[in-house]
Amino acid sequence: MTGDTREERPFTRDVEAHGGYLYTTGQSWSAHTAIARQTEAVLQMADFTGKRVIDIGCGDGATTLDLFDRTHPALIEAIDPAAPAVEVGQSRTAGRPVTFHVGSAYALPWPDQSFDIAHLRGVLHHMDDPQRALREAARVARQVVVLEPNGLNPVLKLLEKLSPYHRAHGERSFLPATLRRWMRDAGLHLAATEYCCLVPYFCPEPLARALKRLEPLVEATPLLRQIGCGAYVLCGDRAP
Repeated sequence: MTGDTREERPFTRDVEAHGGYLYTTGQSWSAHTAIARQTEAVLQMADFTGKRVIDIGCGDGATTLDLFDRTHPALIEAIDPAAPAVEVGQSRTAGRPVTFHVGSAYALPWPDQSFDIAHLRGVLHHMDDPQRALREAARVARQVVVLEPNGLNPVLKLLEKLSPYHRAHGERSFLPATLRRWMRDAGLHLAATEYCCLVPYFCPEPLARALKRLEPLVEATPLLRQIGCGAYVLCGDRAP
């Protein structure tokens, strides 16, 4: 469902205030670095080159277009319920075979198995019914890649309760085990999972640079990566 809903409202306000989302418009060093590392983690999960891709919860299109430029899929259909954000994304396509649509992740307007890959980055934790969205993604695509905040990270849990930004955007991270179960319940076979990212979007640059230097160590260390990394990425294939 689209319209003036709780899920859309804060993102519509972001676009009206900033001309795009706060973390993609006039990016700080920390936001740029965090988004780049997330993209690297997504690309380790699946080969997007030459594929038909649906980007679910595309927002203002910044990561959609970055994904296209890095991998050159055959096409990307991008969808989000926040109309102002979709307008921003469409205005940035510059001739790329990327089309932005206003619509709901709960009722995607494409037939079964229309796409090779469904991409959902930082979307489910804003949704009232994330499992329904995952089922729809698995319906329209043969492979589903999901990146979400790591629900085992204690700092994220504090931010969700204390940060005005996180609270306004309805953020609630999920445990990795919960995400894995939802993927399986959607009929997907888990092909790969990974903990990643130490640099948060909104962080003073000196601290962000220090965290970036530590990031490879944290990502490579068992237990430490499970509680220290800020994101968890999963890839699921349609079960045979």
